[in-house]
Amino acid sequence: ELPPSEFIQVADSTWLVLSVVSNGRASSGCQATGVTKIAKSVIAPLAEHHVSVLMLSTYQTDFVLVREKDLPVVIHTLAGEFDIYKEENGESVPVDHDDVSNGFLKPKPAASPTVHPVQSPQNRFCIVTVAPDTLPAIATVLMDVLFYSHSTPMEAGAGSQDLDTITFFAFSLIEGYISIVMDAETQKRFPSELLLTSSTEELWRMVRIGGQPLGFDECGIVAQIAEPLATVDISAYYISTFNFDHALVPEEGITEVIELLQRRQESRS
Repeated sequence: ELPPSEFIQVADSTWLVLSVVSNGRASSGCQATGVTKIAKSVIAPLAEHHVSVLMLSTYQTDFVLVREKDLPVVIHTLAGEFDIYKEENGESVPVDHDDVSNGFLKPKPAASPTVHPVQSPQNRFCIVTVAPDTLPAIATVLMDVLFYSHSTPMEAGAGSQDLDTITFFAFSLIEGYISIVMDAETQKRFPSELLLTSSTEELWRMVRIGGQPLGFDECGIVAQIAEPLATVDISAYYISTFNFDHALVPEEGITEVIELLQRRQESRS
């Protein structure tokens, strides 16, 4: 329980974590391909059934967060494509689809979701991991970056397609695995020999969705980027936050990505 505070905002919903695995094993760390692999099989069907999702890509794998109240719709939607399991006492137990589909009414099709403006800051980003036993060696720098080095991000209007730079640093520790996203300038503050990447000097650029905080009731935001990128087989690393959604794509593909998303936006307007 978090104590009441004027400085903390808490979303009303409780969220559950879905992890898509292949042959019983989660994908791991050779290359971050993000939501591209699951765009058509998971992200798009959930958007069509009006399920709002949060995405969290990590260096090792990808997680889809859905609201607990939407779980029956999620299971009903994905059961035809996937074997679905729930975790009980550390064990994976098959989900009985009859328990969640009895009396289920398929949602009526709604109007196409809003296509939000896509902004592209000029920062170049790194996606790295560190071995857990080396974490103490970077703890001081990590705390400084997380808590003491913040500057006010430069915002752009809803119609702008470019930002100079934004302040963005994401750290996750999930089941002992560490994943960090930071811009190339921030990376210089860390001991390079402790940072592990999938390829040497690999850099990513970001596209950020929305000109204002998006909220959690809207669906199709992740699909807005995931679907078109999956169509042309461009890797994406995706992070939903309280206020915005962010996708990182390989630096050499940023021009193609921006043009692709702009064409999609123009065709929907």
